[in-house]
Amino acid sequence: MRIILDAMGGDNAPDANIKGAINAINKVKAEVVLVGKEDVIRNKVKEFYGKELEEISERLKIVNTTETIEMEDKPTDAIRHKKDSSMVVGFNMLKQDEGDVFISAGNSGALLTGATLIVGRIRGIDRPALAGILPAYKSRLLLIDAGSNTNCKPINLLQFAQMSTIYLRNTFGIEKPAIGLLNIGTEETKGNELVRESYNLLKEKAEELDINFVGNVEGRDAFSGKIDAIVTDGFTGNVFLKTTEGIGKLVKRTLLESFTQNLFTKLSYLVAKKPIKLLSKAMDYKSYGGALFLGVKKPVVKAHGSSDEILFEYTIIQAEKFVANKAVDKMIEEFEKQRNKQKES
Repeated sequence: MRIILDAMGGDNAPDANIKGAINAINKVKAEVVLVGKEDVIRNKVKEFYGKELEEISERLKIVNTTETIEMEDKPTDAIRHKKDSSMVVGFNMLKQDEGDVFISAGNSGALLTGATLIVGRIRGIDRPALAGILPAYKSRLLLIDAGSNTNCKPINLLQFAQMSTIYLRNTFGIEKPAIGLLNIGTEETKGNELVRESYNLLKEKAEELDINFVGNVEGRDAFSGKIDAIVTDGFTGNVFLKTTEGIGKLVKRTLLESFTQNLFTKLSYLVAKKPIKLLSKAMDYKSYGGALFLGVKKPVVKAHGSSDEILFEYTIIQAEKFVANKAVDKMIEEFEKQRNKQKES
């Protein structure tokens, strides 16, 4: 197995990308290919570790590129004109079977455009979407779309529900995952036009498409452990995601500060240390890695734009599991079955 990593994408590139890959190499069986400016990567490795990359592991490789897609680049222009960028080269390697999964923390719009134009969409899916995993009470929560499609139609949200159902069933073994529609209230009449129309379409098609649609879900109930996935447009989903991450950081920071105010609170911390660590671990989004682009023909993983070396490490480990679980292959099979059923009927 080969994991392709965009070494130049993200706010902390290439340092965090390189360190994350080196941290992960002994925790995965796959070969990790760093795609980017070779001289920069090699100099960084020597600076950090005092060794050549090959001395660290025979399973670490480099593919040289001369360009980088920046966060401010227009997605379509960047994919079409920066042919020797780390992102475009990585996508072409994936398409040509020179790797099994591609990871990037770079420009989200360019990543979606490249995944769609170069790798290609699965037949039957109009728009691929980012599926991010978040912690929930004694469980996990799939958020789709986590930021790739800011403007959606009801058919897109229906397909997001289909994809999340197939993904959770085949990757996590949840036979009938509970799928909710993110809304400002649980009533059918609540929400804007997109949400109301999507609700009606999901309700109408749920049985036919084998979706366990549980109705509207408010943000405060999303992490109850009773919902396996929430469906929304990419704009709302990304706001929801980043707000959740911010609250997690606030809770951890407030807890730590409250236990360091004086001698008494420091002693109290010794008693509460284990529960606090468990809480911090449960709320740590980094341990869930990146978000898989559901709807493209091969595995593409979007790492958080501000990923540090720990998050890159977890994302690489997670990416290996995506390939091993054949998440994309099963998605293609399921949509092909549904298309055949529709033809027969």
